Amino acid sequence: MAEAQPQGTGKAAGGRSAQLAHTGLRPGWTTGACATAASTAAYTALLSGEFPDPVTITLPKGQTPSFALAVEELAPGRTAATAGVVKDAGDDPDVTHGALVRATVRVLPAGSGVVFRAGPGVGTVTRPGLPLDVGEPAINPVPRQMMREHLAEVAGRHGGPGATADVEVEISVDHGEEIARSTWNPRLGILGGLSILGTTGIVVPYSCSAWIDSIRRGVDVARAAGRRHVAGCTGSTSEKVAVALHHLPEDALLDMGDFAGAVLKYIRRHPVERLTICGGFAKLSKLAAGHLDLHSARSQVDKGFLAELARRGGADEALAGAVAEANTGLAALQLCTAAGVPLGDLVAATARDESLAVLRGAPVAVDVICIDRAGMVVGRAELRGPGDARQGSPQR
Repeated sequence: MAEAQPQGTGKAAGGRSAQLAHTGLRPGWTTGACATAASTAAYTALLSGEFPDPVTITLPKGQTPSFALAVEELAPGRTAATAGVVKDAGDDPDVTHGALVRATVRVLPAGSGVVFRAGPGVGTVTRPGLPLDVGEPAINPVPRQMMREHLAEVAGRHGGPGATADVEVEISVDHGEEIARSTWNPRLGILGGLSILGTTGIVVPYSCSAWIDSIRRGVDVARAAGRRHVAGCTGSTSEKVAVALHHLPEDALLDMGDFAGAVLKYIRRHPVERLTICGGFAKLSKLAAGHLDLHSARSQVDKGFLAELARRGGADEALAGAVAEANTGLAALQLCTAAGVPLGDLVAATARDESLAVLRGAPVAVDVICIDRAGMVVGRAELRGPGDARQGSPQR
C-alpha cells in the first residue's frame, strides 16, 4: 500500500486542502500514480538490477508519496522488468481500490522514446471523443507525462548525462476487465479493461455529507475573510484556470467537485457578491440541463440536450443529429467547434442561467467558465445578476 502523505500544512484557513482536512477523510492514489510508481521501479531494476522498495515519486503538485511493491520480477539478462503496486483509494468508494497495477518495462532501440502498451486489464480506445486517439491504450495524458518524466529521471540517474528513456511500458491491472464492467468504459468505447487516470495523482474522497459540509465551511471562511468573489470548481484543473483568470486567493476557492447544488443552495442562504463556476465542459453541460449533482453515477451528459443547444447556435439538422449521436460531450463539442457553432459558450450561458434560477434572486452575480481536459477555456458566460435571470426557470 502507499505510504500516506499529508495533503495540507494545516496553515490554510480555506480552499481545497482545508476542505479535505475538514472532512476527516483519508485521500488515496490514482491508477496513474500507481502506474508511475510501478514503471519507475521496474525501469530502475532494469538498469540497476535492484528494485527500489518503497519507490517514491513526485506528483504534479509536488507531493512525494512512497509506494510499497507487491510484485518484483526481473527477467534473465535484464530483458524486461515488472513491478506491481496495490492501489489504495483511501476513504473513497473507488471500484479500483485494492487493484494490483503492474508495469512491465522493456528496452527499445535508441531514439524510440517511451511507447505505451495496454496489458491485460487495461482498455483500448475504440471510439472518438476521448483525449486519446482510437487504437491507443487507455492511459490518459497526465499519467503518460508523469511516467515519461520519471523514466527520464531514472535514465539520467543510471545512464549518465544525456541518457534517454527508450522503452516500452506495458501497464496491466489484475482483473481489470472484470472491474471495468462497473465503470462507464464500455459505453465510452474503452474495451478490454480499465483506464489509467488522474490529473493530480491523488484520489479525493467524496462522502456526500462530509464533502457538502466542507463546502459550507469553505463559504463561511471566505465570507469571514471578507471575500466578495468566490469560485466553485469541479477539480484541480478548473481551480488553476479560475485562479489564472481572476487572481483569487486560496480561501476564495471552493472545491465543489460534483456538488454544484450544494454550493448554490448554501450561497443562496449566505450570499457573496460574485460566484464563478468553473469546470469541465461535460460536467457543466449537466448543470445546464438542470442537474445539481454532477457525478456520473447520478447524472449523465444528455447529447439530445446538447443537440438542441447546437440548433440554437445555428447548427443544421445534420450537425445536430451528429451531436445527438456523439460518443461523449467532448466529441459533441469538437463537432460544433469545427462547424463554427459556439456550443461551449451556449453551455456556459445555460449553466449560468440555471445557477441563477437555483439562487432564487439572492444578491449574487454568476459567471461560468467551461474548460476541456487540458484546461483550455472552451466556453464562457459573462457575469449576470439576479435581475437578469431568464423568466420561467424552475424553482429548486
